[in-house]
Amino acid sequence: MAYEQFLQGIAGGSFATLTIGMIIFSLLFVLAIYIYTSLALIAIAKKKKYKYPWLAWIPIANIAMILQLGGFHWALVFLILVPIVGMLAILILSIIATWRIYESLKYPGWLALVPLIGMIPFPAASFLGMIASLVILGVVAWGKK
Repeated sequence: MAYEQFLQGIAGGSFATLTIGMIIFSLLFVLAIYIYTSLALIAIAKKKKYKYPWLAWIPIANIAMILQLGGFHWALVFLILVPIVGMLAILILSIIATWRIYESLKYPGWLALVPLIGMIPFPAASFLGMIASLVILGVVAWGKK
């Protein structure tokens, strides 16, 4: 009886430890991606001679910055407040803005469509789409063209 309780305690403890470890790893992973994308957006904003490149660090303001860099009015970011249609509109406007940004920096505009690969409902496609998006963002931000 005591031995079974001991085994259950170990199993429960290791599961909790594993869960906490996975949560911490996930948070660090998300933080690393956030820092990387913010630094890349700052580099792109500086290449485009944008007045406020530090907006890349502020979550919704960075979307407004992308819209402005792509030739749209920054206030369109408030579409995000409209539940489904607004989010879809922001997604489409962001892709168009990113296309324009890439072309203005002498990169193919169609590279802005790569994040859509991440929307394919297969885990491998989502992962590859995310990695490809990050690589393309880095090349546009820090590559020489």
